[in-house]
Amino acid sequence: MSVEILRKSSEVVAKIDGDIDHHTAAEIRKVIDENISLLKPKLLKLDFSGVQFMDSSGIGLIMGRFKLVKIAGGNLKVVNIPKRLERMIKMSGLTKLGIF
Repeated sequence: MSVEILRKSSEVVAKIDGDIDHHTAAEIRKVIDENISLLKPKLLKLDFSGVQFMDSSGIGLIMGRFKLVKIAGGNLKVVNIPKRLERMIKMSGLTKLGIF
């Protein structure tokens, strides 16, 4: 698991590679939250193109970053969702938030 943070003007992209599960979600959250706090982006993009596996911890990761970035006055977009994860995301109801 790794998270690469890319900054483009008032936009921050968090490119996640590997699995998102109970063990890795905490470290991913820590890295992203530190950058939200430091950089205060107007737009945070979570790039899931490198995610191989995700359990419900990934849903929690998305929801938590959505709330945190909203409190900071920004918006969240989740991009490059692999086909194998789409069903879980649809079933979670996250698509109703308009972040995909």
